[in-house]
Amino acid sequence: MASSNVIPANVAPGAAGSVRPAGRYRWLIVALLFAATTVNYIDRTMLGLLVPTLEKDLGWSEDDYGTIVSAFQAAYALGFLFMGALIDRLGPRIGYAIAIAIWTIGHVAHGFASSVTGFIAARVVLGLGEAGHFPSVIRALSEWFPQKERAYAVGWVNSATTIGVILTAPTIALLMVVFGADWRETFIYTGIFGAILLVLWLRLYSAPRESGKVSEAELAWIEHDPPEKIDQIGWGQIVRRREAWAFATAKFLTDPVWFLMLFWLPKYFVSTYDVDLKVVLLPMVIMYILSDIGSVLGGWTSSRLIQRGHSVNFARKVTMLGAGFCVLPLLAVTGLENMWLAVLLIGIALAGHQAFSSTILSIPADLFPKRAVGSVIGLGGFAGGIGGMIMAKSTGMVLEATGGNYTLIFAACTVVYFTAVLAVHLLSPRLAPLAPDAVEPKALADLN
Repeated sequence: MASSNVIPANVAPGAAGSVRPAGRYRWLIVALLFAATTVNYIDRTMLGLLVPTLEKDLGWSEDDYGTIVSAFQAAYALGFLFMGALIDRLGPRIGYAIAIAIWTIGHVAHGFASSVTGFIAARVVLGLGEAGHFPSVIRALSEWFPQKERAYAVGWVNSATTIGVILTAPTIALLMVVFGADWRETFIYTGIFGAILLVLWLRLYSAPRESGKVSEAELAWIEHDPPEKIDQIGWGQIVRRREAWAFATAKFLTDPVWFLMLFWLPKYFVSTYDVDLKVVLLPMVIMYILSDIGSVLGGWTSSRLIQRGHSVNFARKVTMLGAGFCVLPLLAVTGLENMWLAVLLIGIALAGHQAFSSTILSIPADLFPKRAVGSVIGLGGFAGGIGGMIMAKSTGMVLEATGGNYTLIFAACTVVYFTAVLAVHLLSPRLAPLAPDAVEPKALADLN
């Protein structure tokens, strides 16, 4: 294996003195994480689509379902703090394996629950396990991709969130309609996805130098970033850094928009156009495909700007600002009589959100050592979860007060991205990596 500071003869220098991409094994890791994200969102989304059946069989009220959803959101938010630190301590290979096992157990447990309390317990376990997903994803990609290509990889993996949502309904239909499974068996059978994922993860994932399958040229590309000046910092230091709160603030402001679109869009289309997106899938598919395009395009744009010689600070913030402008069409949605125009405008807004998301998720690895990335992502995920809970409650209050009018809600969604960019800029004006003199000596581990 080549040293991280040596460029093999078959790797040409780039325009900026770096190396050009060589080899493609790192993209297998992206494919693996893409599949993992798809499974994650199928497991997360399935309960929502089975609610009508469960309400009929178990006699749930709307308040019962609301309590179950709230339990998941609370466990998911709190789980980020624990799982992020766990993944930093154990590494993504073992840490993510634990997360997959926990959420798969929680998912399968739905099939054995018979009471509201039982579903709350299953949902809490699911939320705790799923909280380990994005800390693992970003930590793994920080190991496998250099800074100038990382956001593009994040964009591809992030796009799988909507693929999972889209595939949930056909998966349920295949099991219940074609194979005759009941709702309990549907939860149990789909747990096989998590079991397969766990086996694949343990077989295929390792750090680049430990894999034995990465060429010297590709390894040189992966490792050609300057060596980190800090190996690891403690949780206490992370929460005292402005850079960590720049990321957490952006997640607090913008994650609720994604939760809003996931949980309230079907209700919006039912009330406005008398179309149930759980039955008529085409509008949902169009909107989510547009969001996937935005996820990949946002990551590509940020990475491309860095490759063309722009600073990380410029590339990340300009991309996030452009993504914010893509959300502005939400202002024109309410009052539209043409449903397909509304689908297009909401789809563009979702693309803007996912472009922003791919970019902001890349920032912790820009600022913090790899062995702290999971904890920083966890802090941001916790903040985003709290923001989502506030958004859910606020949305219900606004809709009740305005007779179901979404104008104020959509307007608020367009403002938060610009507010988030401003917050990131104020808290981290240069998006510069932490320097050793910025961290207390007792919190430093081995220096490179």
